[in-house]
Amino acid sequence: MITALTGRRRFSDLSEREVLALAISSEEDDAAIYRTYAERLRAEYPASAAVFEGMAADEDGHRQRLIEMLKRRFGDTIPLIRREHVAGFHARRPVWLVENLSLDTIRGEARAMEAQAERFYHLAAQSTTDADTRKLLGTLAAAEAGHEVKAERLVAEHLGEEAKGEEDQAARRQFVLTWVQPGLAGLMDGSVSTLAPIFATAFATQDTHTTFLVGLAASVGAGISMGFTEAASDDGVLSGRGSPVKRGMSAGVMTTLGGLGHALPYLIPDFWTATIIAIAVVFVELWAIVWIQNRFMQTPFLRATFQVVLGGALVFAAGALIGGG
Repeated sequence: MITALTGRRRFSDLSEREVLALAISSEEDDAAIYRTYAERLRAEYPASAAVFEGMAADEDGHRQRLIEMLKRRFGDTIPLIRREHVAGFHARRPVWLVENLSLDTIRGEARAMEAQAERFYHLAAQSTTDADTRKLLGTLAAAEAGHEVKAERLVAEHLGEEAKGEEDQAARRQFVLTWVQPGLAGLMDGSVSTLAPIFATAFATQDTHTTFLVGLAASVGAGISMGFTEAASDDGVLSGRGSPVKRGMSAGVMTTLGGLGHALPYLIPDFWTATIIAIAVVFVELWAIVWIQNRFMQTPFLRATFQVVLGGALVFAAGALIGGG
């Protein structure tokens, strides 16, 4: 029977032959996913790549045994049925998204793949009254659990504590280069560079609406400029800083947010209330920048404080003096 809403078949309506075919196609898909992970990780994380190559080979072995079982019971023709044809069957993340996954996320995806498959087969076995089908589904569930045990053995074989530590450190370094560094530069630029025009406008006009519009224009304009500059400055191939699109997005978004933080209070009609809140927001922004520099860039706390807070205070003072002059 085909479900009316999804156009998929119910798992309970599949024959044993179709269940075997579904298991075969699922094993084939999972092996392809693991090899994609291995290819993605091989250059930077060779030990993890070896783990996924081993898991893919393990899936190939299970698939071959399933094919032999199907041929022995039902002949040489394997029905064309895949997980997307069956209602409620566990989905897999599209493999083209692997480029956007971190090392830890890929490892988590692999663990989830095995756990989902095992859980699905256990639930399916409980829902059937046919003894042979129940035995088949239980066997498949045990096989999926065996995959997880095999994965742990492969991790122990290829990915010792030292190798794992090195890969984790490399992944953290890549995260800092691709996201944190350009984002921090954007936050600093957006927070500090917009101080002078926003507060100069505020003290010169004492008009909250005008001040907000100037702050909004300065923040968005700076974000667009910073984002395109970061993306165009380095393609990441030689520097290893990662995708220019990701870096541009990080820099552009954080630049805009940095400026909007002390522009948004001027949506409040009362000038002095808005200004006091904006100054408080600036204080929080500057200390957030100090924390990020200290946490991710290993900049000494006192030096980061001197650079950011003193610099921000000077820019703010310049804007206030120019606006009040």
